[in-house]
Amino acid sequence: MRFQLRLYTVAPGAMETFVEEWHEHVRPLRLAHGFSIAGPWVGDDGVTFVWILGHDGDFEAADEAYYVSEERRALDPDPARHLTDMKTWFMQSPSRAPAPGR
Repeated sequence: MRFQLRLYTVAPGAMETFVEEWHEHVRPLRLAHGFSIAGPWVGDDGVTFVWILGHDGDFEAADEAYYVSEERRALDPDPARHLTDMKTWFMQSPSRAPAPGR
């Protein structure tokens, strides 16, 4: 399984609406497209939203299929309208073996 950490900055004052729309639309649609979800979490700053998205297969192909799907394109209004910044990182488990020389 491949995992991606997603860190979003939500426009000030929009967190409640974004979280509601994320739970109502994004989460179930991601699950329907074969993804797993850990989270979400909201930062104490009121503008940070973090979640981890996983997929057991070709993550990039599944992500592309998600974004071009009729269901995703039909989201109106699009919850992403509340985001001012998005950062993503693919993650992997660190090796349990110590690095040479340690």
